Amino acid sequence: MSANSEFQPKVFMPRAGEAPLSPIQEEILRLKKERNAVILAHNYQVEEIQRVADHVGDSLGLAYAAAETNAEVIVFCGVHFMAETAKIVNPTKTVLLPDLEAGCSLSDSCPAEKLAKYKAEHPNTYVVAYINCSAAVKALTDVICTSGNAKTIVEKVPADRDILFVPDQNLGQWVMKQTGRSMKLWPGSCYAHVLYTTRAIEKVKARFPGAPVVAHPECVEAVRDMADMVCSTEKMVGYCKSHPADTFIIVTETGMIHRLQREIPNKTFVAGPTDKCACNDCRYMKLNTVEKLRDCLRDMTPRIELPEEVRTKAYAPLKRMLDWSR
Repeated sequence: MSANSEFQPKVFMPRAGEAPLSPIQEEILRLKKERNAVILAHNYQVEEIQRVADHVGDSLGLAYAAAETNAEVIVFCGVHFMAETAKIVNPTKTVLLPDLEAGCSLSDSCPAEKLAKYKAEHPNTYVVAYINCSAAVKALTDVICTSGNAKTIVEKVPADRDILFVPDQNLGQWVMKQTGRSMKLWPGSCYAHVLYTTRAIEKVKARFPGAPVVAHPECVEAVRDMADMVCSTEKMVGYCKSHPADTFIIVTETGMIHRLQREIPNKTFVAGPTDKCACNDCRYMKLNTVEKLRDCLRDMTPRIELPEEVRTKAYAPLKRMLDWSR
């Protein structure tokens, strides 16, 4: 949809139930059992993948699921840094990613060598890293966080340390407001979430007056300020369940609405628009398809491998996050 065309929001209406699984989904379930595998799917994955996953959630929930699984094989339907996280906490297990090209613009914005240089120049810095970063960057940090626990994590950082928050400046800015803690912010952002604008959100609010706006903290400040609730994708589920409204405007990647529909089938969800599109799909998340999921279980590839030195160093701040978040 062009910026000048008539605004047509993408609306997900209440639904009575789900269609039967397709033959390829049935095949995935059969292969999963044969491989003693667990399928972890991020909230931004396509609906066909979410329906066959053992766990669907945000980065924090999936990190716990990866750490606690007894399966021999972990198939991570998300992006590359998420599959790396699963490998960090499960060095002896096989970790598969349906498409190795499923990267992340946010992760790419913080190269490990640049972070290492910053740390060398600022030795008192305590590095808090949003989980949306590479294993090499995690290995250079003091603690990891997600959008769901960032406030809790930052509040636990020793008061006498200068904090560098990497790589998302929008999430970091939101956390500073939540905690009152001053932090240096790395100049990174999620390409998909910064596409949301106040103009686009105002248009959809006019079409659905009274519908609460629920936004992810990776959005820019002006959009966050328009929201009735700013929270992680996991907390969006609880908010929409408990709120009396029957229609919600969801300002994050469109895949989230599939989970909301599945868990709250009696409510209506409107995809947050951008100036150019009625919804907002992450091109990296959508590289994973149900066909690629089937193929990776069948062929046991592509696999995620990490140098043990990097994995060990990255494990410490990740374990610290899991411990601090319980």
